[in-house]
Amino acid sequence: MFERTHLQQVIKVIQEPRRFIRVVLGPRQVGKSTLVHQLIQKYKFGSMMVSADAIGASNTVWLEQQWETARIKLKQSQAPEFLLVIDEIQKIDNWSETVKLLWDADTQNGLQLKVIVLGSSRLLIQKGLTESLAGRFEITFMSHWSFNEMHAAFGWNEHQYVWFGGYPGSAPLIDDEQRWKNYLKDSLIETCISKDILMLTRVDKPALMKHLFELGCNYSGQILSFNKMLGQLKDAGNTTTLSHYLHLLSTAGLIAGIEKYSKNIIRKKSSSPKFQVYNTALISAQSNDTFSEALKNNAFWGRMVESAIGAHLLNSAVTGDFMLSYWRDGDDEVDFVMEQKKLIGVEVKTGAAQKTSGMAAFKKEHNPDKMLLVGDSGLSWQEFLKINPLELFG
Repeated sequence: MFERTHLQQVIKVIQEPRRFIRVVLGPRQVGKSTLVHQLIQKYKFGSMMVSADAIGASNTVWLEQQWETARIKLKQSQAPEFLLVIDEIQKIDNWSETVKLLWDADTQNGLQLKVIVLGSSRLLIQKGLTESLAGRFEITFMSHWSFNEMHAAFGWNEHQYVWFGGYPGSAPLIDDEQRWKNYLKDSLIETCISKDILMLTRVDKPALMKHLFELGCNYSGQILSFNKMLGQLKDAGNTTTLSHYLHLLSTAGLIAGIEKYSKNIIRKKSSSPKFQVYNTALISAQSNDTFSEALKNNAFWGRMVESAIGAHLLNSAVTGDFMLSYWRDGDDEVDFVMEQKKLIGVEVKTGAAQKTSGMAAFKKEHNPDKMLLVGDSGLSWQEFLKINPLELFG
């Protein structure tokens, strides 16, 4: 069975004598529950896993009942510790306040009840953590699967990864492409928007947000001002609403609006966003083309490759704690800018790309530590997908 590196991170924390609430965050269908099942198999004491997916939002009593059941099982087992896992914790209102009270009571009474909570809504989980559980938790963020992981688990090549993306649950369906697309649209995209955003966050215009998601997929890899978005969408709200909805889509692991690189914070925040999907499957699932047809369309395939490079960098930025942006000044543009200990410019050039190089202008203005060319005469896009972007800062 394929195991992601996150498993060792969680095992290490669980084995430590000091108690922390281990929070595992990530989009739907990236293997959070699978990771916990693998952990339980390696855990030498008793455990209990429950899900709040079908529980009423106001039902904090359910949470207290599950916690008390775990306490009883710990005492009955006479073991030194016990593991409680709660999935989809964000479905319960004020969950963090309840967890805080229960956790502090166990700490005071010397109970070694270790807890893992799983959640697919980054926005709601992190809000609860910062407001109620400061000093009591550690986070493991699970991103969409990388090419190396999909290759190791399913033997995919780079072209398959660009088209079918990084959803492991959909991998067995790729031989029946229409079935694969239906699965992505019905079981993943629709469920993610409906359950992880609309049911948990106030959205006054859900149709507008869904149209924004579709627009973001169609324009992934392209810079689009909010005013231009308003012209593309049927139910236009205002730029503030669109910015908020794009943020919600990003916290659900669907689409991000990458900001322009600037040393001026105000200019950075007011810049036009560059659409970027977290997973290229979100584009191809909604395309009328098949995999073989897409490969023959040089312009479309070039856009898919650039989106795959962007998704690779975006997911690494979320888990690796570096800033990802783009840069543009007039006709000069750099596709991606990575910022942590060093400043790195990344330009993606596919055979179909017809763009004026902006690296010279970017170097003159910002003097980056590194400048990378992906594709054409530089590092091939296939090779870049195999690199851990964090290593570029070394």
